[in-house]
Amino acid sequence: MQLEAEFTSEPFHGEGPPPEHAVKARDTAEDAGLSADFGPLGTLVRGDADTLLDALPAIARAALDGGATRVTLQLRQVGDDSAEPAVELHSALARLIGDVERELGGKLDTLDRAAKQRAVRLLKERGAFGLRKSVSTVAEALGVTRFTVYNYLNRDQD
Repeated sequence: MQLEAEFTSEPFHGEGPPPEHAVKARDTAEDAGLSADFGPLGTLVRGDADTLLDALPAIARAALDGGATRVTLQLRQVGDDSAEPAVELHSALARLIGDVERELGGKLDTLDRAAKQRAVRLLKERGAFGLRKSVSTVAEALGVTRFTVYNYLNRDQD
């Protein structure tokens, strides 16, 4: 049986080199003989179920030893007939949005303007805008236009 595991480690870095905890986790997975796709918000590893399951504690330990404050894991059994991608990039973005909603105490579209600006700032800090079409998804969650999200992002740069 083949498995895929998506793991993310936090804190996220929006720009620049990937954080040490993410690199260490990826390297540990590769050292275990797993195929790894390294992305801005997470790493997808594939391999034989026994190999992958045996490697998970070492991957988590490497991330934590590298400075991660949180490691999130999703496992998926891969069937031979599965043509769909194992990781929806929007699932990572949805998790980030959910985290910010919990942190700010409400759905993004119910927040006042200042809180929405803070939400965009938090999402940017966590790397959310490194994903394709993330501005549209965040705009929808906030109940604003893409233009407004870009304005919030530009306001942070000033």
